[in-house]
Amino acid sequence: MSSTERQTDRQAEYACPACKHAVATVLARHKTLGIFVPVWGPGPCRNPDCSRCATADEPEPAERAGR
Repeated sequence: MSSTERQTDRQAEYACPACKHAVATVLARHKTLGIFVPVWGPGPCRNPDCSRCATADEPEPAERAGR
């Protein structure tokens, strides 16, 4: 990869700590020194058999990313 190219693929996936299934990556913004920088983190677990499963009234990760 040259110095002008950017890496766009994920290096790792997040896993639910309870059921170990892969969860979506959520993008949020954090203000640092007057500008917003992206912050990636794990999204909610959507496995219905998991004890930490997200309920239906919680927003999808794409809806929360705009906050």
